[in-house]
Amino acid sequence: MEIAASGYHNILLSGHPGTGKTMLAKRLPSILPDLTFEESIDITKIYSVSGLLKNSSSLITSRPFRSPHHTTSAAALTGGSKIPKPGEISLSHYGVLFLDELPEFKRNVLESLRQPMEDGQVTISRVNGTITYPSKFMFVAAMNPCPCGYLGDTRCHCTASEISKYKGRISGPLMDRIDIYIETPDVTYSDLNSAEVCETSAEIKKRVTATRNVQLARYKNEGIFFNSQLSPKQTTKYCILEKNAQDFVKTAFESLNLSARAYHKILKISRTIADMDGSDIIKLEHTAEAMQYRGYVNNL
Repeated sequence: MEIAASGYHNILLSGHPGTGKTMLAKRLPSILPDLTFEESIDITKIYSVSGLLKNSSSLITSRPFRSPHHTTSAAALTGGSKIPKPGEISLSHYGVLFLDELPEFKRNVLESLRQPMEDGQVTISRVNGTITYPSKFMFVAAMNPCPCGYLGDTRCHCTASEISKYKGRISGPLMDRIDIYIETPDVTYSDLNSAEVCETSAEIKKRVTATRNVQLARYKNEGIFFNSQLSPKQTTKYCILEKNAQDFVKTAFESLNLSARAYHKILKISRTIADMDGSDIIKLEHTAEAMQYRGYVNNL
């Protein structure tokens, strides 16, 4: 989650019910870096157009967190009405769009995310005109590993075909746009009763902000703020790998039949991990860790 927050990477959480997937997603805004003035201006404009600005004389200073229900329509997600207004993806601009129970969303709703996730904007066409709204959101999703939620446990009675059909509700192209996949482990009794003091969100946010500042300095003339926003050309320019890291990525690309999009996402995640490690060059351990977070996506 810290890597996702540091580089603004899309992330999918999968695990049994009650393992903290939704809680982690809802706590994510607490570790995201503060908005820049430019980001704050953009978000405020969108909420003003939508009529959702609570105080018309002030800027929005916190990152949006939107969590539409799985019964939401494609129009509600992308935007619509006679005079096109921003939908959930634009209201999540520079913030988080969280889809809980991802496979429960209608197929056409999920497919409507593909173009905005790729382009960072959404174009809405209606009889009265066409308008384009920004949609540079961080996509966060949660799902169970099977219909009953207990895959790999004695409580699971799902058949192979049921599991395949359940996962098949999410298309390959959409999964290819997700950077990081995390399996949340079951919570044990000792976890719940542990007296160990964990680090706070504020402490994690300090590290995330430090990594974000590295990116702001690097991309000050590029018009982007995070590693996840790198174009293919910029990825080649800024994601410099040492020789053994290059060999590792080449082997993975050929053996796993990765797409060009997946290849660039691995480099971007590696860039974020290297930034967190304080390294200008992407090393083997950075690419190896990045590959681990793409395991599920590559096996779909």
